[in-house]
Amino acid sequence: MTIRLGDTAPDFEQDSSIGKLKFHEWAGNSWVVLFSHPADFTPVCTTELGLTAKLKPEFDKRNVKAIALSVDPAESHQAWIKDIEETQQTVVGFPIIADADRKVANLYDMIHPEASATATVRTLFVIDPNKKVRLTLTYPMSTGRNFDEVLRVIDALQLTDGYTVATPGNWQDGDDVIIPLTVQDPDVLKQKYPKGYTAARPYLRVTPQPNK
Repeated sequence: MTIRLGDTAPDFEQDSSIGKLKFHEWAGNSWVVLFSHPADFTPVCTTELGLTAKLKPEFDKRNVKAIALSVDPAESHQAWIKDIEETQQTVVGFPIIADADRKVANLYDMIHPEASATATVRTLFVIDPNKKVRLTLTYPMSTGRNFDEVLRVIDALQLTDGYTVATPGNWQDGDDVIIPLTVQDPDVLKQKYPKGYTAARPYLRVTPQPNK
């Protein structure tokens, strides 16, 4: 199954490190970062889950819940969590889905046969409170993800949901933003962008971030 931006994230019920979990019910009204890793007790995955655990205060500020997945059973996850906490000096405060039957991995197209016939690649989904998929990222097994980029994209998505703006390349929270081409009426421009804007070209209009 191919999941595209704007699709409703498929619901599922599956075992996890915290017990049986119904995904949509667990997600509630939060944003969700759902990400897969190839296997428990592997080095790159250990660092990734440690980073995710350390980012909990940042996720909390953004109303984000993290949830990981691999095809290992729950007992393995629970044992591995102890290793993660000891080696990464953190507390894993999010669940890890135990997808031994690969139900969720297949539902979210996390197994790429040319990379591995059995293990999940490093797929990541950002899902909004309406259960819509807003971002997909797929990394190879050998490359750990950049979780600073995940936070940056969530900041951008939440900003553009609240205001009629777009974010330029390498944008960080607090930087100037772009006025979309759909806004042309002068009165609307004054209303929506009271801080004014500069235009290097008629199609390239830059304004201060509206909520800063």
